[in-house]
Amino acid sequence: MATVSSRVDHPAVDYPTSDGRPMAETEDHRDLLFDSIYTLKMHPRTARQFYVSGNLLMYYEEGNKHKHVSPDVFAVRGISKRRRKYYLVWEEAKSPDFILELTSKSTRREDLKEKFVLYRDTLKVQEYFLFDPHQEYLKPQLQGYRLVHGDYEPIKPVTGRFPSEVLGLQLEAQGSVVRFYDPATGRWLPTPEQARQKEAAARKKEAAARRRAEGEREQAETARRELAAENERLRRELDALRGRPAE
Repeated sequence: MATVSSRVDHPAVDYPTSDGRPMAETEDHRDLLFDSIYTLKMHPRTARQFYVSGNLLMYYEEGNKHKHVSPDVFAVRGISKRRRKYYLVWEEAKSPDFILELTSKSTRREDLKEKFVLYRDTLKVQEYFLFDPHQEYLKPQLQGYRLVHGDYEPIKPVTGRFPSEVLGLQLEAQGSVVRFYDPATGRWLPTPEQARQKEAAARKKEAAARRRAEGEREQAETARRELAAENERLRRELDALRGRPAE
């Protein structure tokens, strides 16, 4: 945990909710940003332990609206899951534990120099990952760093995946996307689209099961009525043979 400034009285500051910059470098970056955030939000263990967000202005010096950064994807352990207009580090008393930046050739200096130093020295982010969807400059295109004794040490991949000790997950580059793998279950975390498809398939299966059950009930009722009618016919025939008048 890292607090960035001690609490002192400051005049009221109107902290902006936007810095006027585009949300993401390209559509690929934008889609991956949303997918990464919601993939982590949908994972039960991550959702229980972390506040997950991204593309949110994070102010780290109280009273100074110019001191901010906007991580693409970040996770903070143990704070409220409430929705926020922006993130004030001194109010939360907590810096992010995990940050993922979706980098590009045009943001390489900011991501590898300015943010690297800010996350390491000021915010003291435990893990900092960078992913280059278009493979424009970063080799390998996915890299991770872990804070050890105040310095960032490269995270070494294990069987092609980069372990995040913070999240308890592993990250892997798969073409132009980065995926999350849960070694505890041996499964990939589903993307939002995969989750939607799975939910739609489950709804379709449930509807088919309901239709089958309804059809079986209708068949059983038809058979019951037919059996009752046949029993009545046989009763009438038996009464006729006995010479009883039909009722």
